[in-house]
Amino acid sequence: MTLDPSDDLAAVMTAAAAALKAPIDLGKTLEHLLASVVETVPGVDQASLSITTRDGRIETLAPTDERVVLADKLQYQLLEGPCLEAALSEPVVETPDLAADPRWPQYGPKAAALGFGAQIAFQFRAEPHVRGALNLYADQPHSLDSDTRALGALFAGLVAVAMGWSRQEDTMNQALITRNAIGQAVGIVMERYTLSPDRAFAFLVRTSQDSNTKLRTVAERIVTDVITRAANQN
Repeated sequence: MTLDPSDDLAAVMTAAAAALKAPIDLGKTLEHLLASVVETVPGVDQASLSITTRDGRIETLAPTDERVVLADKLQYQLLEGPCLEAALSEPVVETPDLAADPRWPQYGPKAAALGFGAQIAFQFRAEPHVRGALNLYADQPHSLDSDTRALGALFAGLVAVAMGWSRQEDTMNQALITRNAIGQAVGIVMERYTLSPDRAFAFLVRTSQDSNTKLRTVAERIVTDVITRAANQN
């Protein structure tokens, strides 16, 4: 559905941006963003995200329809198509007529058989390692225009923000877990060897260096050992 009044469009974009306020549930946020894409972007009937993984695979997230999942999988399997090219190399990949596009002789007709006439994909990056594409599908050929490209690029930027904030939140949570584990281990070492906080921390650092083990791992092992001994005594 295309929104005509600018106030309606502004309301949708404001709601989409509000969904990015941390802390966020990444899965629900992406689903909300892609639902907003379908509601807002002219000519677009379905949407999905293609995300590259560290082991070289590409997977689909937040699809708005089962047909999109099938179309995405076809591109991954056939190694051709807009979402694949955008996720791996090109900033924007568009085809006004999937069935007749000579660039993808295998994928195009199969996508048309699924009911898709046109497609455009926007690459996005979320530092440090996330890269993927926002995939927009239209049922009718030649239904994507300059407004589609402008708003699609905007939503691709919002997706990148969501992915980046989620990563940042995960990093912050991991840092908090590490700090708590080290703090507990310092307390244990202080009591066990009658050391000051500074000397107890230095003990952990030296143990980490001598054993070529991460400081967090050393701390977690000490805490786990104390918990296990206490449980065995009860």
